Amino acid sequence: MNAFGLIQIGLILPSITIISCLQCNHLPLQQRKVIENSLRLLDKMGKKFPQQCLREKMPFRFPTQVLQPRQKETVGVAIEEIFRYIFYIFSKNLTLAAWDGTALDQFQNGLYMQIEQLETCVTKKHIQHRWSKEVNRLKLKKYFQKIDCFLTDKQHDLCSWEISRVEMRKCLQLIDKMTRKI
Repeated sequence: MNAFGLIQIGLILPSITIISCLQCNHLPLQQRKVIENSLRLLDKMGKKFPQQCLREKMPFRFPTQVLQPRQKETVGVAIEEIFRYIFYIFSKNLTLAAWDGTALDQFQNGLYMQIEQLETCVTKKHIQHRWSKEVNRLKLKKYFQKIDCFLTDKQHDLCSWEISRVEMRKCLQLIDKMTRKI
């Protein structure tokens, strides 16, 4: 590589770092906007909750202690993980969901972009290492496994998707509530 190429790289790297830091400083505001948009898209994806699905409701019980502010970074890692689980759930067998495909795509894209942003801002090895050993991470995993098993047991039928959509709405509302406190 020539000297001019090295100079260009030397000028670009600090710019990327500065831009990344600026984005991370505004992360709570960005999260609120993404969550508001995601909630709007969840509503747009489906119609009113079907009456016939009321009998099948499940008490999934989101582990709210996961979002208790111990450290801002730890909460960020928890939120990133929640977004990853939601993205995973909504990337599965959606054929019986009968949702608006455009809204679903926008919902998935918004989640993916937010996961990428969070990964850039809160990925610190010691925080993730500590978070990975916590009981809260296991509780979060168990919660989403329960939803995943519910969908599988119901063969991803319309009601199971509608119940899951309502549950994901609750998750996003809890994250929104937490980010407003931070």
